[in-house]
Amino acid sequence: MSRCIQLAKNGLGTTYPNPLVGSVIVHENKIIGEGWHYKAGQPHAEVNAIKSVENQQLLKDATIYVSLEPCSHFGKTPPCADLIIQSGIKKVIVGSLDPNPKVAGRGIKKLMEAGCEVIVGVLDKECDELNKRFFTFHQKKRPYIFLKWAQTADGFISPENESRKETKPVWITNEFSRQLVHKMRAQEQAILVGTNTVLEDNPSLTVRDWAGENPTRIVIDRNLKIPQDLSVFDTSSKTIVFNEKQTTNSEKLDFEKIDFFKEIPQQICEVLFRRNIQSVIIEGGTKTLQSFIDDNLWDEAFVFNGSISFGEGIKAPIFKGVLISDKKIKNDTLRIFKNPNI
Repeated sequence: MSRCIQLAKNGLGTTYPNPLVGSVIVHENKIIGEGWHYKAGQPHAEVNAIKSVENQQLLKDATIYVSLEPCSHFGKTPPCADLIIQSGIKKVIVGSLDPNPKVAGRGIKKLMEAGCEVIVGVLDKECDELNKRFFTFHQKKRPYIFLKWAQTADGFISPENESRKETKPVWITNEFSRQLVHKMRAQEQAILVGTNTVLEDNPSLTVRDWAGENPTRIVIDRNLKIPQDLSVFDTSSKTIVFNEKQTTNSEKLDFEKIDFFKEIPQQICEVLFRRNIQSVIIEGGTKTLQSFIDDNLWDEAFVFNGSISFGEGIKAPIFKGVLISDKKIKNDTLRIFKNPNI
């Protein structure tokens, strides 16, 4: 099952809206086939694993391991449970049950009714963690939310009243930390910032220092103050603008009208769920980050700590999290926290 999880991670960033799944086929204590789900619309992990077995006659005496319950419904591909049955495999080891209402135990039931021995819950916590985005989306009806910011040694995220259009950017972290941020962008479906961040930084919010797809850009711009010639409105990626005035859309620019007198983070989550977006990085600034923290709408926080100090400026968000990782990136430190209240 550990190998299944390892294989599944190869699909991070490419399988949305499908989950990450890995599969291994074992015959007489030897791996004879393995596979993972590459991309939505392409064959699932079990299909790739079964096809990779050179001697198909061995399948009737083999055991298939899969990190997530095999699907039992027709989507863009046929049900994996049916293929397992047709292949003659009689023993199935499963990590997690699928929370998707289209599956949710039906795959297990179909296999058992066909005479397969099914064991569920092997490394289930690790398998659940693998698909934390998929599980949160289906169980909590919202995307998995990553908070991300960089702060100085004295706790500031930017200088006070800095005009990024007139001066060069002040980098808090080193180039390796910034490359890791681009890797994160390639792995998640969307990235969100507030009005001030766009006006001050003119960020592109795309993947440049890593291979992968650009995330959907999300901007909170209540009064549509952001000029249309800034980078977030180019055609390199789709942009969604939350505002209180406009809903007319174009090919790569969508406007979502919300009520700014109500809980803004909750409304954003509802829209992203409706749009089938399973993960989002909240990049700031402090006001935007703090609004998600205060509404307890976050799952993990990635805090990059640089070695420089500002002395004064805009303070980093205030939050309480459980430290799960502390990693040095040359002279920077990345601390990852989990929300203890979810």
